[in-house]
Amino acid sequence: MLDHMTFRVRDLAVTKKFYEAALAPLGYKIAHEFEFDGQRMFGMSCAGPRGEVTDTWFISGPSDYNEPTTRGCHLAWSAPNRTAVDAFYDAAIAAGGKDNGKPGLRPHYHASYYGAFVIDPEGNNVEAVTHAPE
Repeated sequence: MLDHMTFRVRDLAVTKKFYEAALAPLGYKIAHEFEFDGQRMFGMSCAGPRGEVTDTWFISGPSDYNEPTTRGCHLAWSAPNRTAVDAFYDAAIAAGGKDNGKPGLRPHYHASYYGAFVIDPEGNNVEAVTHAPE
């Protein structure tokens, strides 16, 4: 099980606006926002089995070790139901994301796989998914 993930981005303000809107239907909110060692960052959290956990972080710009910004990744967040997947998709598109797969069943994964895919401002393929039959 993953504890947290960090992504480097070109424009922290654009990323913040996008993810604050896109992940709100999944119960996420900005939990931390600060500068550390000259790098601006924010972390998003959601209530879960371990309580309120900040599991998604975004940092502005490349690292001191010339690590580039994070692009071309596929990130999938768990949604409680299909309504939340639909709301994620609508919010992400409204916040500037690009359609990469409208909400719907993906039976080639399994019979109850319901997901939606959006390209975020950095070029990552982001998804909300539920596996619950409805």
